[in-house]
Amino acid sequence: MTRRRMLRSAVALVAVAASVLLLGSTPSPTPTPPVADDPADPVRAAEYWLDGAGIRDAWQTTRGEGVTIAVIDTGIGKVPEVFGDAVVGGTDVSGAGTPDGRTPLGAVDGNHGSWVASLAAGRGKADGTGMVGVAPEADLLSVSVGFGAAAAVPFTEQVAKGIRWAVDHGADIINLSFTTNTLDWDESWDDAFLYAFEHDVVVVVAAGNRGSGTNIIGAPATIPGVLTVGGVDQTGTASIEASTQGITIGISAPSEGLLGVSADGEVVSWSGTSGAAPIVAGVAALIRSAHPDISANDVINRIIKTAMPVADAQKPRDPLYGFGLVDADAAISANIPSVSENPMGDLAEWVRLFRRADSVPTPEPSLGPVDIPPLPDADAPTEAGSPLLPSADSLRYGTLPLIALTVPGILVALGVTAAARRIRSARVPVRHNPDSEE
Repeated sequence: MTRRRMLRSAVALVAVAASVLLLGSTPSPTPTPPVADDPADPVRAAEYWLDGAGIRDAWQTTRGEGVTIAVIDTGIGKVPEVFGDAVVGGTDVSGAGTPDGRTPLGAVDGNHGSWVASLAAGRGKADGTGMVGVAPEADLLSVSVGFGAAAAVPFTEQVAKGIRWAVDHGADIINLSFTTNTLDWDESWDDAFLYAFEHDVVVVVAAGNRGSGTNIIGAPATIPGVLTVGGVDQTGTASIEASTQGITIGISAPSEGLLGVSADGEVVSWSGTSGAAPIVAGVAALIRSAHPDISANDVINRIIKTAMPVADAQKPRDPLYGFGLVDADAAISANIPSVSENPMGDLAEWVRLFRRADSVPTPEPSLGPVDIPPLPDADAPTEAGSPLLPSADSLRYGTLPLIALTVPGILVALGVTAAARRIRSARVPVRHNPDSEE
């Protein structure tokens, strides 16, 4: 448990004790004044998920105070009215950013981290207008990473380092809105994600988007223990372009028609599970704020157990929707029993089985040693002789066989030659001598 979470727990226990003394019964979370909110504002009205996912109702109980969300992305821009007091720390792990992690990285993706952060914990304006995040009183950590050519450090190394830094600097929730488009992941991520789980941190991950070429869910969304978020459109139907599918999806959230604040302060429209993930990360922050002593496993369990069911979806878990659509208010207020294990899987067990499985012990021999008869004694050495003189072996194995084969061969050749001469002589005609005639 982090120091910040211990402080939240202590404050909560004091409040509970006071309520018990006054009321003589076990209290529910104390309602808090609603966040400044003008539903008539065009920007605020466009955030349809505030009502669709039960977030406005959840604000009656908590707005995320005392919880820290680490956004490991391309950096959170310095937009005072949105992130002024929200970002409490940061770092760069790409080798290309600034030490505070606030400089946007990448010509194409530079605003991505700001969009993600504004959905999770954007402050909104004091008059209740403008873009506001799901947990507008939660703190943010900005860990800047670079994709592709925007980094001097290998991406897998950036992620591992970023996760460890976030955990060490008080993150209660880590948001990862990216995919590698591969099922497997680098072994260095084993220890990094285990480090987060061992420190009771909720890790929320985007499932990826078909429109960006992710036809099947990829790491880190395939890592056991993370809460993988799929995407739906404004009607709650699985998004065709702005989501993908896979058996590791745990929950679904809006991924189409989203808003985000760019690093220059401009509010833009965008889509993708990169936005669905921080909505769920914000819900996780609301849960941890309302229940300060809750474990990461119980946060995830509350989210999936209180999910809104989807008609015709596979039960209990669908490859498009997971366990259903996120419901922030229900996740905070429902009476859900505590769990001892992460419902999204056990990374430590996976590592034991697939990375560092114990080798099968070598079986003990069941037979005794075999007696082998000794080899016969070697022949006694012979006296060294001249290499120019024949030895018994050279005569036996060389000279005599050669003579035995050569002499008959010579005799046969001579006989053949003599026979050929006789035949040739017999064929010579007798010439007629006219002088011998009378």
